[in-house]
Amino acid sequence: MKRIEIMDTTLRDGEQTSSVSFSASEKLTIAKLLLEELKVDRIEIASARVSEGELQAVKDVTSWAKENSYLHTVEVLTFVDKGISIDWMIEAGAKVQNLLTKGSLNHLTHQLKKTSNQHFKEISETISLAQEKGIETNIYLEDWSNGMRNSKAYVFEFLGFLSTQPVKRIMLPDTLGIITPKESYDFVEEIKDKYPSLHFDFHAHNDYDLGVANVMEALKAGADGLHLTVNGMGERAGNAPMASTIAVINDFMPEIETGVNEKVLYTVSKLVETFSGVMIPANKPVIGANVFTQTAGIHADGDNKKNLYFSDLSPERFGRTRKYALGKSSGKANIQKNLQELGLQLDDDDLRQVTQRIIELGDKKQVVTKEDLPYIISDVLDYTYEEKVKVNSYVLTHSKGLKPSTTVSITINNETFEENAQGDGQFDAFMNAIRAIFKRKDMVLPGLIDYAVRIPPGSHSDALCETIITWKNTDKEFKTRGLDSDQTVSAIKATEKMLNIIIN
Repeated sequence: MKRIEIMDTTLRDGEQTSSVSFSASEKLTIAKLLLEELKVDRIEIASARVSEGELQAVKDVTSWAKENSYLHTVEVLTFVDKGISIDWMIEAGAKVQNLLTKGSLNHLTHQLKKTSNQHFKEISETISLAQEKGIETNIYLEDWSNGMRNSKAYVFEFLGFLSTQPVKRIMLPDTLGIITPKESYDFVEEIKDKYPSLHFDFHAHNDYDLGVANVMEALKAGADGLHLTVNGMGERAGNAPMASTIAVINDFMPEIETGVNEKVLYTVSKLVETFSGVMIPANKPVIGANVFTQTAGIHADGDNKKNLYFSDLSPERFGRTRKYALGKSSGKANIQKNLQELGLQLDDDDLRQVTQRIIELGDKKQVVTKEDLPYIISDVLDYTYEEKVKVNSYVLTHSKGLKPSTTVSITINNETFEENAQGDGQFDAFMNAIRAIFKRKDMVLPGLIDYAVRIPPGSHSDALCETIITWKNTDKEFKTRGLDSDQTVSAIKATEKMLNIIIN
């Protein structure tokens, strides 16, 4: 097996995603997680000379890395700028530079307006200066893929020059994400045949959604390392995504191994989603919310019969679980799977009626969750779900210049409580009042981790609001839903469901 290096560039190339900027503390947190938990081989964390904030962020990361023996795995993008980037790195405490150079004759001629000999001379001087300062050098051949297409003689002239330099890695970026899988294989193979002893990293972008395919072909052709980003973040359509690439290598390329801990991929992805503000698409392979959710009833039925719809891409590998969606495509098998998780059983006739009601709700585009099932069962089968918590009444006030407040009356197990509280909004005030009541009973409410409000497209101000709240209780997440023409009231209805779930 060939062991390849994985370099994560989420904190540098990934930060070039439009509107994304990580704070110094966020960069340090992500850097620690990437190296200590995900166990990538290297991380590229910044571009030199960007800003004072970037300098401080790099100082924080290199200080931690030095104390924990990771310093030579932390890399910074630098420029051929007569040593200005080197001085910046020295101040930042970094020890590995990824020097950006021109990998295509087009860039060299029209952007730098220099000859190859002039460019090579300046690169050599920069490498020598870095060596004098104790800084290791890797080289980026910017626009390398276009260089191989249109000016291959220049690329090989450049590689011949680099083979004489004290360079640890040569990095081959498909800067504009324009090559095909066949070209990825052919270009890398040609280079590795010519220079088998040199270390080459492959850096894919995803403009045609070919990033993972290009990575596979580059590895087959002999690439020694890959550059990836968490959630596929990066400029334009982003870079080759970490999660999909690692899953593909592990499942389809037995001759290749990495040190990446795939069990942590989802955790890292969610943290980066939170810090970046860039939401993971629900259908994003491996890490999307829906990728391990069976919707069609026939699939759930097949899972009950020798796991007919399972594959090697199991959710448990990534610290996740398989789910069975409830909606108009649900069959009895989907519903039975959710009932089993709730510890409920229905006979065939009751199950048929509940299935029909869920299909009706799905036709109306209503969200049906596992936690809704007891209420649907109660409604359909005309028996009473044990309602241990009831919100009896409340007064919501909102005045300009004054904090919103709420007075609420609720009954818990036949005991009635009243409480008044203020908050940053009417719903926040309501939650503060409920929290105070539950504190009297030595009970802690789940944390609210997501709050979404939806109305039908094209509706007016009197439209029904659907509020979906995601709660987290210890290590378990669950959702509740409320429907009302008043947004705050729909949130209160969703909260009342949550209170009954935790009491029951």
